[in-house]
Amino acid sequence: MSLPSYTSPMGRVWFFSVRGFGVLVLLFLILPILVVVPLSFNVEPYFSFTSGMLNLDPAAFSMRWYHMLLEDPLWVLSFKNSLIIASCATVIATALGTLAALGLCRANLPCKGLLMGTLISPMIVPVIISSAGMYFFYSALGIGQNHLGIILGHAVLGTPFVIITVTATLVGFDHSLTRAAASLGASSTYTFFRVTFPIIRPGIMSGALFAMVTSFDEAVLVQFLGGVEQRTIPRQMWSGMREQISPTILAAATLLILGSVALLVAVEIMRRRSLRLRGIKE
Repeated sequence: MSLPSYTSPMGRVWFFSVRGFGVLVLLFLILPILVVVPLSFNVEPYFSFTSGMLNLDPAAFSMRWYHMLLEDPLWVLSFKNSLIIASCATVIATALGTLAALGLCRANLPCKGLLMGTLISPMIVPVIISSAGMYFFYSALGIGQNHLGIILGHAVLGTPFVIITVTATLVGFDHSLTRAAASLGASSTYTFFRVTFPIIRPGIMSGALFAMVTSFDEAVLVQFLGGVEQRTIPRQMWSGMREQISPTILAAATLLILGSVALLVAVEIMRRRSLRLRGIKE
């Protein structure tokens, strides 16, 4: 983006200052994450850059930690549990959050503010408090030390993100479309899947992404509700930091970063496709 020829010197200074500050903020947010990636290829069992890595010596880089990640039964179990728990929790959170958002968008809904505050409270209440409450509640139901309890707990934590994203999508929704479908004899279910869902799909997918990331990232709740067989990636990484510091943790973190980037790209592709179907140009 070039500046107009009539821009004053002060305007030029402001222009480049704002963009320079934005770049600094971006580096402040991204650099701590990007540093993890090259360190995961360190041939030495250190959490720091060696002189060989700084000199780009090929002998200083290795895939040994990724091989250890795939050969260690605890890490394999952690990845398996995280995928199962995150997938199930995301499905539950997406379904509940979408239904709640559809109800909250109704103009005649009584106590809408109170209901909204209650539904998003798991996002506001400290996780350790929610985890302690779930521990006593789920233990009384007999599901405190198995996959079901963790799945329900992660679904509770992920549902507010789905509610917020879907509600934001429904703000600009044209409800005359659903009224037109009803006037033509379409049922509520048919109208939702053929009219409403294609339009709010980007918001649903974004909420599902946040719910899945929340499940993959949650370690406190697993400490309360998880047993030996319910070890997840965050819990395994936490245990590794306390018991045996190994760059295997960095390899696992790199894989999680790549997975998050892949999910973001997929959601962005679906968002752009939805806009093209609606005839909206960016």
